[in-house]
Amino acid sequence: MTDHIAASDGVDDAVRQWRSERPGLDVSALEVFGRLHRAYLQYQSSLSNLFAEYDLNMASFDVLAALRRSGAPYRMTSGQLAKTTLVTTGGVTLRVDRLEKAGFVERKRDPEDRRVVYACLTTSGMRLIDEAAEAHFANEQRLLAGLPPDEQSQLADLLRKLSASMSDSAAPDMEKDSA
Repeated sequence: MTDHIAASDGVDDAVRQWRSERPGLDVSALEVFGRLHRAYLQYQSSLSNLFAEYDLNMASFDVLAALRRSGAPYRMTSGQLAKTTLVTTGGVTLRVDRLEKAGFVERKRDPEDRRVVYACLTTSGMRLIDEAAEAHFANEQRLLAGLPPDEQSQLADLLRKLSASMSDSAAPDMEKDSA
């Protein structure tokens, strides 16, 4: 297999311009973050368009997917959903309200502890998330089709390292905020 280098892009242009105008300024990180940002915007647009075909948005898909992934009996509390979806319990409540109104989830109290309320997938919610998830993952495979499997794996590993690096670099800031 021959190595394939992508053609010059807008990020290359921006880096070249910065280096011309400010030769002493290290803009090398733009080569990573500029491309990540552009890729994210393309990805987000692709997801929004796909989810719209199912009358969903990213937030609704996120909740339905979390419930589906949780396994039978496909239920979670607001706190569990908040932890999984990385939003506040208030945000989860709004999402669940919309999904309940649409008939895709229902709230049920725990029979042993009536204080506990679960969001549960309905039959139509299960059908919807299964269909949307199939289309979603097929779409993601299509988006990655330009990278062979070994490069997809390398990219996943590098992004995991980048995420850890960013978390580590943010740790001192968080310590200052809590002091």
